Parts: sequence; C-alpha cells; structure tokens
Amino acid sequence: MRALVCSAVFAACLISLGFAEDVEKAFSSNEIDKDVIKPLPQKKLQIHYPKTKQIVNLGNELTPKNVRDLPEVTYESDPKAFYTLSMSDPDAPSRKNPTRREFQHWLVVNIPGSDLSKGEVLNEYVGSGPPKGTGLHRYVFLLFKQPGKVDFKEPKHSKTDGNRGGFSVQKFAKKYNLGDAVAGNFFQAQYDDSVPELHKQFKA
Repeated sequence: MRALVCSAVFAACLISLGFAEDVEKAFSSNEIDKDVIKPLPQKKLQIHYPKTKQIVNLGNELTPKNVRDLPEVTYESDPKAFYTLSMSDPDAPSRKNPTRREFQHWLVVNIPGSDLSKGEVLNEYVGSGPPKGTGLHRYVFLLFKQPGKVDFKEPKHSKTDGNRGGFSVQKFAKKYNLGDAVAGNFFQAQYDDSVPELHKQFKA
C-alpha cells in the first residue's frame, strides 16, 4: 500500500512539474517558437481557472466561457526576485491572417516572488474571444525573471480596452532586458456563444 501511495505521489509530481522536453516539444509542435518567442521555456507554469475547474495543459482545448475569469498561476520563484507574466494570442484575428498578432490578454510586471496580487498590472486580464469562423487560437502564458525591479514605461489597458493588438512579447522582453522566458504554458480555444458578450465589454 505504501509503495502504491508513493508511486501515485511521484506520478502526480511529474505531471505537475512537466518535463523540460515535454514543454519544449509542445511549444515547438504548435509553432510558438516561430510565432511568439524563442528560445522556448523549459519549465511548465501551473495555471487553472478555479471557478470552472479548468486546467491549462500544454495546448489542450478550453472553451472561452470557461476562461472568462482570472486564473490562478503558480510557479517556483526566488522570493527576492521580481517577475513578469504575459498572456497573448498570436492568432488574432485568425491563425491564417494574424494581422493583430499578438493580442495581449494579460500583462503583470514587478511581481515579487510568486505573489501575483502584489504585481503591477499593465494590461488587465481578458479571457479568450476568438471571432466566429477563425478556428483554434493559441493562448500563450510566459514567465520572465526580471533583472530587478523595473520602471516599465508602457500604456496600461483596462479590461474594457480592446486596443491590445500588435504586441510582441519577444520585443517587450528585449526592451526591458528580461532575458529568456523561464516558464510557460498554453491552451487553445475557438469561438463559442459567450464570445459576443465578451466583445461587448470593449469600448469603441
């Protein structure tokens, strides 16, 4: 019985942590290195949506209605360091015609350790809202360890501000000397009947 318990715990740990090659393979096979960032992260961010009990797992498909609310993100951190967390959609308005790549869904900077609640929010969280008929979109979360506390000179976007297209997390990281992404995760989503309601929140 004890051996079975240990094996179960070990398996859970492996699933939770994710092997570096699994993370890189999933990102690469979905062309995130081509369309978003490289080199690819080797560690897996743990992301779940507590209200709907949805878990982000290296490209699994979730529905827009189940990712409307702010997710919980956990990761191992240096409590004395600061971090940046980004979530973006490189497939806006569609993967075939990504003229608004990357649409920035969430951007939090100067996070002390892993305490997201104390970070500086540059872009308030907006859930996925892929337009009808545009197929699956990738929603990419990336974590960067900052060289220290940074004075980010960027416009802030509220959740009602839809002017978030044309962002590049790669250029953003280079601009502020954030280095390579230390962890990441992503899910995919396509249109459902909750999307029009989400789009209504954006001011013209």
